[in-house]
Amino acid sequence: MIPGNDLGTALRRWRERADPPPGGSWSPTRRRTPGMRRDELAAAAGVSAEYVKRLEQGHGRPSAQVLHALARTLRLSRAEYEYLCSLAGHVPARVGRVPYEVGPGTRRMLDRLGDIPICVMDAAWTVLAWNTACEAMCAMSSIPDGRARNLAWRAFTGADGWAPPGSESELRFQYAIVADLRSTALRYPHDEWLSDLVADLRAASESFVAMWESRVDYAERPHQLTRRHPVVGELTVDCDIVTIHEGDLRAIVYTAEPGSLDAVRLAATRLG
Repeated sequence: MIPGNDLGTALRRWRERADPPPGGSWSPTRRRTPGMRRDELAAAAGVSAEYVKRLEQGHGRPSAQVLHALARTLRLSRAEYEYLCSLAGHVPARVGRVPYEVGPGTRRMLDRLGDIPICVMDAAWTVLAWNTACEAMCAMSSIPDGRARNLAWRAFTGADGWAPPGSESELRFQYAIVADLRSTALRYPHDEWLSDLVADLRAASESFVAMWESRVDYAERPHQLTRRHPVVGELTVDCDIVTIHEGDLRAIVYTAEPGSLDAVRLAATRLG
């Protein structure tokens, strides 16, 4: 085994503890090694025995489909399957739809940080909750429910009202949305609402199509967006995108450099 080959080590350990498939040509008493042979695992998973050997030796990166087949054949638990995916650099698929419940801890965060604009979204980027400072800055309550409250949709259809179309700030923010949305689609492959959103975005925006199909990894960078507020005028804020693991939620926190004109204007939105 190659030192540090965690994927190969895990696969071999799970293979050696797995029961041989029923109807095999070898009886358990004639086996020289415990568990399932490589050729048996390969046949059941739809790959070659040489490919399984290469994986156990630390060569190659299996696809998500191959990982699912291996996990099914080895009868891995959900936790073991997720661990296998993490070793191979994949996000495990989940069943069901994107969660949309805002837990009590997140509600307390919104209440206690009431002077800092924060909005909370599900993993498909639909806004679920916001605090009073965010309402003062963005008037979230005036946006109707449904597609209009999805920030991915708004960012690619010109409805968001932030950075000028085509600006570097807008493009960075869009890339961040697409990278996260693509990851969400892998985790929730059976969510019809999410599938419809992606299909509609592809039909509505050539930029979304180009970013969605791009194989260039998104490099996390600071986001700074500008909008015209009806009371204080032009306002530029820093946007930090935070993942809330409980409930698989996202939060956008809007701040401005202390002492700056933008900070004064941001504070003034709460007075308007």
